[in-house]
Amino acid sequence: MATHAVRLNAVTKTYGRKVHALRGVTVDLPQGGFTAVMGPSGSGKSTFLHCAAGLDTPTSGTVHIGDVELSRMNETQLTELRRDKAGFVFQAFNLIPSLTVTDNVLLPFRLAGTRPDHAWVAEVLGRVGLGDRAGHRPSQLSGGQQQRVAIARALVTRPEVVFADEPTGALDTQTAAEVLTLLRQVVNSTGQTVVMVTHDPLAASYADRVLFLAQGMLVDEVYGAGPNAIAQRMTALGRPRAVPC
Repeated sequence: MATHAVRLNAVTKTYGRKVHALRGVTVDLPQGGFTAVMGPSGSGKSTFLHCAAGLDTPTSGTVHIGDVELSRMNETQLTELRRDKAGFVFQAFNLIPSLTVTDNVLLPFRLAGTRPDHAWVAEVLGRVGLGDRAGHRPSQLSGGQQQRVAIARALVTRPEVVFADEPTGALDTQTAAEVLTLLRQVVNSTGQTVVMVTHDPLAASYADRVLFLAQGMLVDEVYGAGPNAIAQRMTALGRPRAVPC
């Protein structure tokens, strides 16, 4: 059995002939961990997340989610894997305005044609603090509450990994802190794995580990660092150097 939730081995991603978004990235992301990915604009953060989650295909190298190697899968199999093993939270909440909170959370089951465990759905809504908002529509919720709905939707299928791409980018500071605390609690209380791309050192400080990308390469990592130390490392990003992982 794999001890990693996600593994990238020598992953490159090239667009056209000249744009090298990722250059030989190798890293293991452990099960039950909270990993943040940071780097300057254009460093390859989003490409890293998309390749790790099976949303994009590397030009070379391999990606595993658990024991499953993504490069061996066709598009139908990848769709099923993302549905069953991955949850997604983005900066845009991507909720359907006409549906209630509960119905938005139930969407993954409807798309898969599977029967939900309604007791589990209610438990997840309670965990994200929306047990009393189940019948509300997105327009009746604050931005932070809408992001909580998106997190509940990501968790409800019990995925192996939750991938979050700038999940607090559209939120004010206080609301962002509440959402990040929720993600931290998800890791601590359920052993869930979270991989989050962010540009914010404060957001990254909620993670166990922060990976730094520059020019498509993994150049550094820190563990248990506070926002000031993370910000200083971001400022000091210079010439990339290899990091053993």
